[in-house]
Amino acid sequence: MKKRKFLLFTTLMLVLSMVLSACGGGSDEKGGEGQGDGKSAEKPKFMSILTGGTGGTYFPLGGSFAKIVSEATGVETNAETTGASAENMQSIKDNKGEIAFTQTDIASYATEGKLMFDGNKIDNIKAIGTLYPETIQIVTTEKSGIKTVEDLKGKKVSIGAPGSGTAANAEQILEVYGLSLSDIKKQDLSFDESVTGIKDGTIDAAFVTAGTPTAAVEELSATEKVVIVPVEADKADALIEKYPYYAKEVVPSGTYKLASEVPTVAVLAMLVVKSDLSDELVYDITKSIFENLDQVTHAKAKQIKLENALNGVGIDVHPGAQKYFDEKGVKAAQ
Repeated sequence: MKKRKFLLFTTLMLVLSMVLSACGGGSDEKGGEGQGDGKSAEKPKFMSILTGGTGGTYFPLGGSFAKIVSEATGVETNAETTGASAENMQSIKDNKGEIAFTQTDIASYATEGKLMFDGNKIDNIKAIGTLYPETIQIVTTEKSGIKTVEDLKGKKVSIGAPGSGTAANAEQILEVYGLSLSDIKKQDLSFDESVTGIKDGTIDAAFVTAGTPTAAVEELSATEKVVIVPVEADKADALIEKYPYYAKEVVPSGTYKLASEVPTVAVLAMLVVKSDLSDELVYDITKSIFENLDQVTHAKAKQIKLENALNGVGIDVHPGAQKYFDEKGVKAAQ
């Protein structure tokens, strides 16, 4: 009897010991995961930088950035042509890319679920930082006779690819001039398609939001006398008052063979990443880009300054990028 009681007691103690051990092990494992908070996530084997059309500025810059990031992180990175800002935000949401170019205004619309993102809030993007002004260029030719924004009324005008940031810019600029999209014969064309349309006479003008010089417009200036329609100071002030992410800008003289500079407005180009990329990887991406701009041959690289990287961002900065900026003492302008 005593022997049976002893065996039963021993068995119960053994079972209890195993249960306690299992509970303790599970607790440690969960604690480890919680402390990591995704920061120790494995590096992806491949990354895509979502850019824009081949006639814009995003694509050539993206190609240079992809090479720099590949070498710095050991993750094979390629630049992909896309419909630019708005499409890029949706593609990030759909896990079709890891890094993307966009306009600051479009990133804000995406994270707030406004305008083209109404009912489709994008909540998995974080900023790396801003890059350079995205100049809104209203492009036409001397033979069109178009000299002012008001002259666009009744004309065939491209406002960029459907759902693009350029389309939003076009609508807002027309608005401050008392016009709407219904006042023009709207065409939804990419930059390259717009230039072809101006060349062959199927459209009269095009809105192009891109860093200057823009490849597609440079191509046009080789065969036509390019005119950039101005956005006058008072209209720019009205636009900025209603939409604070705009800033005054000029297209410099000599660009596209222009005899004098043309006043206009701009938003900012920026880089964003998927929010679930590890802090370490995003730190390395950010550091590699801002410390190797001398390897970027595109003229726009000269306008990318580390000290300006947090100006006008408008959305949350990824912790990995913020760590790099903190190390460098970079702060947003007040």
